[in-house]
Amino acid sequence: MKIKLNQVVLVEGKYDKIKLSSLLDATILTTDGFGIFKEAEKRALLRRLAAERGIIVVTDSDGAGRVIRGHIASILPKEQVVNLYIPKIKGKEARKTAPSKEGTLGVEGMDADLLRSLFAPYAVESKRADYVPVDRWRYYEDGFTGGPNSSRLRADLAKLLDLPDDLSANAQLTAINLLGGLPLYENALARMDVPSEEA
Repeated sequence: MKIKLNQVVLVEGKYDKIKLSSLLDATILTTDGFGIFKEAEKRALLRRLAAERGIIVVTDSDGAGRVIRGHIASILPKEQVVNLYIPKIKGKEARKTAPSKEGTLGVEGMDADLLRSLFAPYAVESKRADYVPVDRWRYYEDGFTGGPNSSRLRADLAKLLDLPDDLSANAQLTAINLLGGLPLYENALARMDVPSEEA
């Protein structure tokens, strides 16, 4: 059974995400290694998610992991961040031909039970019962994709929701669903005076 979390989990790369996705019922994002240093859009989204839901950071226990944690600490308030640390275990991931620079296993190479024990204290019984996501068809019907004014409408919506104004349509819809789903979206629509699908 997967561990349910309200917080967003932040890991370094896609293989870490794949590993944790098999263990957690949670939103898992990646830093893309050092990519987070130059991705202003992702940093802005992390700030918003940290304020709304909190962030659990779990990186490899090597020098690169420490640098990434330091950067996260510089952009997010410490009270919104939980740092989980994996042990330093010598070894090599099965998919790799050689060990990492420091010769230790990363998140993807950790034992599943060990990872479960790290996340267990943050488990919740269930996700909010009233949560309903915005589906892509509704988003399209309301004019945020596929129309001549879609880009402007997305920019207006981003301003109302305090989101980065340069998010793609897919990224904006994902952010809306992470932050509150349909109630958040419909509240913003009412303030934009954009016709809903029932109009």
